[in-house]
Amino acid sequence: MEHIKAIAVYCGSKSGVKKAYVTAAQELGSQIASRGIRLIFGGGRIGLMGEVADQVLAGGGKVTGVIPHFLNDLEVAHGGVTELITVDNMHERKYIMYDKSDAFVILPGGLGTLDECMEILTWKQLQVHTSPIVILDIDGYWKALRILFQDIVDGGFAHPKALDLFTIVDSVADVFDAIATASEPDPIILESHL
Repeated sequence: MEHIKAIAVYCGSKSGVKKAYVTAAQELGSQIASRGIRLIFGGGRIGLMGEVADQVLAGGGKVTGVIPHFLNDLEVAHGGVTELITVDNMHERKYIMYDKSDAFVILPGGLGTLDECMEILTWKQLQVHTSPIVILDIDGYWKALRILFQDIVDGGFAHPKALDLFTIVDSVADVFDAIATASEPDPIILESHL
Protein backbone atom coordinates (compact mmCIF):
# COMPACT_ATOMS: atom_id res chain seq x y z
CA MET A 1 0.00 0.00 0.00
CA GLU A 2 2.96 2.35 0.44
CA HIS A 3 3.14 2.86 -3.33
CA ILE A 4 -0.51 3.97 -3.43
CA LYS A 5 -0.28 7.76 -3.27
CA ALA A 6 -3.54 8.60 -5.08
CA ILE A 7 -6.81 6.77 -5.67
CA ALA A 8 -9.35 7.65 -8.34
CA VAL A 9 -12.92 7.18 -7.20
CA TYR A 10 -15.60 6.86 -9.85
CA CYS A 11 -19.12 7.39 -8.54
CA GLY A 12 -22.46 9.06 -9.07
CA SER A 13 -23.14 12.76 -9.33
CA LYS A 14 -26.39 11.79 -7.63
CA SER A 15 -26.75 10.16 -4.22
CA GLY A 16 -29.03 7.31 -5.29
CA VAL A 17 -32.04 5.98 -3.45
CA LYS A 18 -30.32 4.15 -0.59
CA LYS A 19 -28.67 5.83 2.37
CA ALA A 20 -26.12 3.00 2.27
CA TYR A 21 -24.59 4.53 -0.87
CA VAL A 22 -23.98 7.86 0.86
CA THR A 23 -22.67 6.13 3.97
CA ALA A 24 -20.21 4.09 1.90
CA ALA A 25 -19.01 7.20 0.04
CA GLN A 26 -18.44 8.98 3.35
CA GLU A 27 -16.64 5.98 4.88
CA LEU A 28 -14.43 5.63 1.82
CA GLY A 29 -13.52 9.32 1.96
CA SER A 30 -12.64 9.04 5.65
CA GLN A 31 -10.49 5.97 5.01
CA ILE A 32 -8.66 7.63 2.13
CA ALA A 33 -7.87 10.65 4.32
CA SER A 34 -6.76 8.57 7.30
CA ARG A 35 -4.26 6.75 5.09
CA GLY A 36 -2.79 9.97 3.71
CA ILE A 37 -3.83 9.08 0.16
CA ARG A 38 -4.84 11.78 -2.32
CA LEU A 39 -8.33 11.53 -3.80
CA ILE A 40 -8.65 11.97 -7.56
CA PHE A 41 -12.29 12.41 -8.55
CA GLY A 42 -14.63 14.02 -11.07
CA GLY A 43 -14.58 17.41 -9.37
CA GLY A 44 -18.27 17.71 -8.51
CA ARG A 45 -19.73 18.99 -5.26
CA ILE A 46 -22.95 17.00 -5.72
CA GLY A 47 -23.98 13.39 -5.20
CA LEU A 48 -21.63 10.66 -4.05
CA MET A 49 -18.73 12.60 -5.63
CA GLY A 50 -19.27 15.46 -3.22
CA GLU A 51 -19.67 13.10 -0.26
CA VAL A 52 -16.34 11.37 -0.87
CA ALA A 53 -14.49 14.65 -1.42
CA ASP A 54 -16.04 16.32 1.63
CA GLN A 55 -14.93 13.47 3.88
CA VAL A 56 -11.37 13.45 2.53
CA LEU A 57 -11.14 17.18 3.12
CA ALA A 58 -12.72 16.92 6.58
CA GLY A 59 -10.04 14.35 7.44
CA GLY A 60 -7.26 16.71 6.37
CA GLY A 61 -6.61 14.92 3.09
CA LYS A 62 -5.73 16.25 -0.35
CA VAL A 63 -8.28 16.23 -3.16
CA THR A 64 -7.81 16.74 -6.88
CA GLY A 65 -10.94 17.27 -8.93
CA VAL A 66 -10.97 16.99 -12.71
CA ILE A 67 -13.98 18.58 -14.37
CA PRO A 68 -14.87 19.59 -17.93
CA HIS A 69 -15.50 23.29 -18.53
CA PHE A 70 -19.15 22.75 -19.39
CA LEU A 71 -19.84 21.14 -16.00
CA ASN A 72 -17.80 23.77 -14.21
CA ASP A 73 -19.85 26.43 -15.98
CA LEU A 74 -23.03 24.82 -14.63
CA GLU A 75 -21.66 25.51 -11.14
CA VAL A 76 -21.37 21.91 -10.03
CA ALA A 77 -17.62 22.08 -9.38
CA HIS A 78 -16.51 21.55 -5.79
CA GLY A 79 -15.05 24.86 -4.66
CA GLY A 80 -13.23 23.48 -1.63
CA VAL A 81 -10.87 20.98 -3.24
CA THR A 82 -7.10 21.20 -2.96
CA GLU A 83 -6.71 21.32 -6.73
CA LEU A 84 -9.33 21.71 -9.46
CA ILE A 85 -8.30 20.91 -13.01
CA THR A 86 -10.67 22.03 -15.75
CA VAL A 87 -10.49 20.27 -19.09
CA ASP A 88 -12.12 20.53 -22.49
CA ASN A 89 -13.99 17.22 -22.57
CA MET A 90 -14.81 13.95 -20.85
CA HIS A 91 -12.03 12.06 -22.65
CA GLU A 92 -9.40 14.40 -21.25
CA ARG A 93 -10.98 14.14 -17.80
CA LYS A 94 -10.75 10.34 -17.82
CA TYR A 95 -7.16 10.35 -19.03
CA ILE A 96 -6.00 12.82 -16.37
CA MET A 97 -7.79 10.89 -13.63
CA TYR A 98 -6.09 7.71 -14.86
CA ASP A 99 -2.69 9.38 -15.15
CA LYS A 100 -2.74 10.79 -11.62
CA SER A 101 -3.93 7.60 -9.90
CA ASP A 102 -2.33 4.46 -8.52
CA ALA A 103 -5.59 2.56 -7.93
CA PHE A 104 -9.26 2.84 -8.88
CA VAL A 105 -12.41 2.37 -6.81
CA ILE A 106 -15.89 2.28 -8.30
CA LEU A 107 -18.87 3.16 -6.12
CA PRO A 108 -22.51 3.09 -7.23
CA GLY A 109 -23.28 5.54 -10.01
CA GLY A 110 -24.96 6.01 -13.35
CA LEU A 111 -23.96 5.79 -16.98
CA GLY A 112 -20.89 7.98 -16.53
CA THR A 113 -19.63 5.81 -13.68
CA LEU A 114 -20.24 2.69 -15.74
CA ASP A 115 -18.35 4.25 -18.66
CA GLU A 116 -15.38 5.09 -16.44
CA CYS A 117 -15.41 1.60 -14.93
CA MET A 118 -15.43 -0.12 -18.30
CA GLU A 119 -12.74 2.09 -19.75
CA ILE A 120 -10.31 1.59 -16.87
CA LEU A 121 -10.96 -2.18 -16.98
CA THR A 122 -10.40 -2.24 -20.75
CA TRP A 123 -7.14 -0.33 -20.40
CA LYS A 124 -5.96 -2.90 -17.87
CA GLN A 125 -6.97 -5.74 -20.18
CA LEU A 126 -4.96 -4.06 -22.95
CA GLN A 127 -1.96 -3.75 -20.58
CA VAL A 128 -2.03 0.05 -20.61
CA HIS A 129 -1.79 -0.15 -16.81
CA THR A 130 -1.53 -2.74 -14.02
CA SER A 131 -3.17 -0.75 -11.21
CA PRO A 132 -5.68 -2.28 -8.79
CA ILE A 133 -9.37 -1.85 -9.61
CA VAL A 134 -11.96 -2.38 -6.87
CA ILE A 135 -15.70 -2.35 -7.47
CA LEU A 136 -17.58 -1.51 -4.28
CA ASP A 137 -20.87 -3.41 -4.50
CA ILE A 138 -22.93 -1.66 -1.84
CA ASP A 139 -26.24 -3.42 -1.12
CA GLY A 140 -25.86 -5.46 -4.31
CA TYR A 141 -25.88 -2.37 -6.53
CA TRP A 142 -23.49 -3.96 -9.06
CA LYS A 143 -25.08 -7.45 -9.03
CA ALA A 144 -26.10 -7.17 -12.70
CA LEU A 145 -22.53 -6.17 -13.56
CA ARG A 146 -21.22 -9.31 -11.83
CA ILE A 147 -23.57 -11.38 -14.00
CA LEU A 148 -22.58 -9.47 -17.14
CA PHE A 149 -18.87 -10.04 -16.55
CA GLN A 150 -19.47 -13.79 -16.18
CA ASP A 151 -21.69 -13.81 -19.28
CA ILE A 152 -18.90 -12.13 -21.28
CA VAL A 153 -16.50 -14.90 -20.27
CA ASP A 154 -19.07 -17.67 -20.75
CA GLY A 155 -19.92 -16.26 -24.18
CA GLY A 156 -16.31 -16.55 -25.26
CA PHE A 157 -15.60 -12.82 -25.51
CA ALA A 158 -13.01 -12.70 -22.72
CA HIS A 159 -10.53 -15.11 -21.19
CA PRO A 160 -11.65 -16.46 -17.79
CA LYS A 161 -8.69 -14.68 -16.19
CA ALA A 162 -10.24 -11.37 -17.25
CA LEU A 163 -12.28 -11.71 -14.06
CA ASP A 164 -8.98 -11.24 -12.19
CA LEU A 165 -8.55 -7.72 -13.60
CA PHE A 166 -10.69 -6.36 -10.76
CA THR A 167 -11.98 -7.24 -7.31
CA ILE A 168 -15.58 -6.85 -6.20
CA VAL A 169 -16.11 -6.19 -2.50
CA ASP A 170 -19.23 -5.57 -0.47
CA SER A 171 -17.93 -3.10 2.10
CA VAL A 172 -15.54 -0.19 2.48
CA ALA A 173 -13.69 -2.25 5.10
CA ASP A 174 -12.51 -4.59 2.31
CA VAL A 175 -11.40 -1.98 -0.23
CA PHE A 176 -7.85 -1.40 0.96
CA ASP A 177 -7.09 -5.10 1.46
CA ALA A 178 -8.31 -5.68 -2.10
CA ILE A 179 -6.00 -2.93 -3.35
CA ALA A 180 -3.05 -4.33 -1.39
CA THR A 181 -3.55 -7.89 -2.66
CA ALA A 182 -4.40 -7.12 -6.28
CA SER A 183 -2.36 -9.20 -8.71
CA GLU A 184 -0.69 -8.22 -11.95
CA PRO A 185 -2.84 -9.02 -14.98
CA ASP A 186 -1.95 -12.26 -16.72
CA PRO A 187 -0.77 -11.56 -20.31
CA ILE A 188 -2.98 -14.39 -21.53
CA ILE A 189 -6.00 -12.14 -20.96
CA LEU A 190 -4.90 -10.08 -23.96
CA GLU A 191 -2.86 -12.60 -25.89
CA SER A 192 -5.38 -15.47 -25.88
CA HIS A 193 -7.44 -13.92 -28.66
CA LEU A 194 -4.81 -12.21 -30.78
